[in-house]
Parts: sequence; structure tokens; C-alpha cells
Amino acid sequence: MRKFLKQLYGTGIIFFYYIKYPIVIGLPILYYGLDYSHNRVMDILWLYSLLLIVKDFAIKK
Repeated sequence: MRKFLKQLYGTGIIFFYYIKYPIVIGLPILYYGLDYSHNRVMDILWLYSLLLIVKDFAIKK
């Protein structure tokens, strides 16, 4: 079980490393520019991606 959780965590890191900017930029375009209906799961992913971007700018290495 522990190995599975580590793999899931690693997969999430890789996924959001590459997809956070398209989600943050593209979702408002879909909602307000193309009149797509709102989806709570995508709203949560958008917020999580936005927090990851803010974290990237706040914590510089």
C-alpha cells in the first residue's frame, strides 16, 4: 500500500508539473469565452494548479 501511495504521489507531481499552466490559462477561456458549463472537479483542479504556480513563484531555489 505504501509503494502504491508513493507512485500515486509521483504521478501527481509529474502530471501537475506539465499541465498546471494550460489548466490555469485554458479553463477561464473555456468557461467565459466559449460558454462551457462549469464543472466542480475542473474548478478544484484549476484552484490546485493556481496554488502550485503561486508556490513556484514564492519558493525560489
